[in-house]
Amino acid sequence: MAHKFKVRQLAGLNQPGFSDAQTTSAGVYEVVWLMPADQTGEVSYRIKACSIERAVRESKIRST
Repeated sequence: MAHKFKVRQLAGLNQPGFSDAQTTSAGVYEVVWLMPADQTGEVSYRIKACSIERAVRESKIRST
C-alpha cells in the first residue's frame, strides 16, 4: 500500500480525543515520518503538533 500523505503535510485526526483538542491548535498535525505497512498491510505515520508526537495508521488521519 502506498502512502497517501507526505512528510511536512498537515493532517487531522478523524476522531480526535479530548487531550488532542486541548493540546493542539484545532487538531492539526504535521506528518514527520512515513512508516512501513503493518501485518494488515496498512501504512502508518509519525505525526507531530507542538510537543506531542504519535504514531497513527493511515485510516485514522485525514487531510486538512
